[in-house]
Amino acid sequence: MRIYTIGFCGKSAEDFFELLRGSGIRRVLDVRLKNVSQMAGFAKRQDLPYFLKTILGADCVHDPGLAPPRYLLDDWGACPSKDQGAFWPEYEKRFQRARVERRSLERQNQEDFVKPTVLLCCEVKPDMCHRRLVAEGLQQRWGDVEIIHL
Repeated sequence: MRIYTIGFCGKSAEDFFELLRGSGIRRVLDVRLKNVSQMAGFAKRQDLPYFLKTILGADCVHDPGLAPPRYLLDDWGACPSKDQGAFWPEYEKRFQRARVERRSLERQNQEDFVKPTVLLCCEVKPDMCHRRLVAEGLQQRWGDVEIIHL
């Protein structure tokens, strides 16, 4: 099984949807806490399901339970960008702890991922992004999972 991840920031709508099309994505699992900000552009809550269905014939599911808790996002945002790399190991530990407490991975059904699925958030790269941690958590839970970052 494959699980894909993608961040929409830094991508045009054309690049974003063509990456999804080229990977055969049929389900987007939106792992953002909030999906309504102006920054979201074409990935806003009210627009994304329409675009996905119309362009790709894909479904969209929003699961904010897979997102970092608000307090963790606030702490990350308060961290100067030059210090975020140093703060990342602590952020990762705190995110994993919150994920376990909320049992967010246990709510995921492996059968839903038979349909080519991508975890969506806004970060450009997966290295310091919770979508990578969610994908790795599912990989640990289910075993034979290949993670592909688009």
